[in-house]
Amino acid sequence: MLTLSADPGCYLIELADLTRNPLPECVGTNLDYLVRTVNWARDYLCHPHAELGRKGPVCPYAQMSMDKGLFYLTVYRGQQIDEAQVYQIVMKYRDWFLDLEPRSGHHAQFKTILILFPDIATEDAPRIIDGIQIKLKPEYVSRGIMIGEFHPGPPQKSGLWNADFRPLYCPVPLLSIRFMVPTDFAFLKDEQQFVTAYLDRWGQQIPLHLRQLVHDARERFGLDLPAPGAEVTQGSDSGLQTD
Repeated sequence: MLTLSADPGCYLIELADLTRNPLPECVGTNLDYLVRTVNWARDYLCHPHAELGRKGPVCPYAQMSMDKGLFYLTVYRGQQIDEAQVYQIVMKYRDWFLDLEPRSGHHAQFKTILILFPDIATEDAPRIIDGIQIKLKPEYVSRGIMIGEFHPGPPQKSGLWNADFRPLYCPVPLLSIRFMVPTDFAFLKDEQQFVTAYLDRWGQQIPLHLRQLVHDARERFGLDLPAPGAEVTQGSDSGLQTD
């Protein structure tokens, strides 16, 4: 388990912590939610789904994140937790994510933090979880990272390959943090600030199947590609990515 030196109330649970004897206190008091979330990741994210609309697991990178020991979880309790509190919590973990090793190189692409809010009621999750994701997305994307929303609702975003599929279902409300990857363009293409951030990071490494889509967005917003040789700080694919 990792603890943030500047704020001992911020901690990250590793998968190995779930089987320690004795269990760390923060694991023991939240074990049910942690196990449910890890089982969801293993049984849902790491496997194909009949409604996904493409071959392969729901998240192509979750299994590797867990295998490499870069799959972290933390839990915040409280039925009265509000959007302002969630915002403050998630911003702390954004900064920690950026400082947490590995920050560059191949292994950094698999680093993922899941922030669980198990006491947020299902009927409140769209307002709180989805609302904070929308509010924080510009701040995250500008730093080259992504924030994802998951809850039992499920979130209303449809799948890229099947409009009737809701890939962001999770039994426990949570927000995820990971690095931006080249294949994220489909989630960024509709707003100029997101397209600009994507081009700054991945403009010279655009996947072949996305080049026309990126070209169309550049034309729409009047944007140029960055100069060759622009620095990229992490690997080419990353973390908790669904659909």
